[in-house]
Amino acid sequence: MREFAELSWPQVASLREGPRVPVLLLPLGAVEPHGPHAPVCTDLLISLGVCRRVAERFADDPQVQVLVLPPLPYGVTRCAAAFPGAVGLSAQTLQAVLVEVCTDLLRQGFPHVLVVNNHFEPEQVSAIHAALDVLEDRTGAVVGFVDLTRRHRARRLSEEFQRGSCHAGRYETSLVLAERPDLVDAHVLPSLPPVFVDLPRALAEGQRDFRAMGLSQAYCGAPAEATAEEGEQTFRVLADLVEEAVRELVRGTGGRDRPSRRAG
Repeated sequence: MREFAELSWPQVASLREGPRVPVLLLPLGAVEPHGPHAPVCTDLLISLGVCRRVAERFADDPQVQVLVLPPLPYGVTRCAAAFPGAVGLSAQTLQAVLVEVCTDLLRQGFPHVLVVNNHFEPEQVSAIHAALDVLEDRTGAVVGFVDLTRRHRARRLSEEFQRGSCHAGRYETSLVLAERPDLVDAHVLPSLPPVFVDLPRALAEGQRDFRAMGLSQAYCGAPAEATAEEGEQTFRVLADLVEEAVRELVRGTGGRDRPSRRAG
């Protein structure tokens, strides 16, 4: 994976002058509990894993060069606040940081930036959309974003993800097993029973406390069923989605999902 922050300033300058169009991926995450078995950096690990795989796909592309920006590891973490390890930002702070970082990149001549997010708390997703709206109003530039909370995106992911009972469950745990298996507690994982909670419905009703929703150990879904093989398969789908958005962004034909869910 080629990282933007590892370049010297002349190398950064040369990106704008080379034959390949640079696209910069900005990974977002959260620091919050993911059950008794997975690390609090789970969401960031997933975003970084997606970015790495997408950058590798474009390594030899003759037209597009993809680099990964330093991540923003903190997110909006109200739902898990009752558990140790939840360290979050306000939605206003996240929005402001995204606007300022992307504005600086646009100012320096990098018009193609794409946000990669795998933390789905409603205020997190809303803050991202609000930031991209501000950027588009101020600069006219479209900053890319694949919103996995949209139904047409979720349909390409696992059954557990589509059901919505997937916080630190089979879906996310499989991804961590594929990316950093050393961070999953292999002694605890097999003992965890499935816990079904309709997170989308609870969140839509305004609930913002995992314990009150029924996530007594900060997870829902079936983490004991997770496998690294499923995680790799899911990473391929996530990378497909981001790769498609990268190409749309460069062509000027899209690359950003909009906040309205009316179209699914």
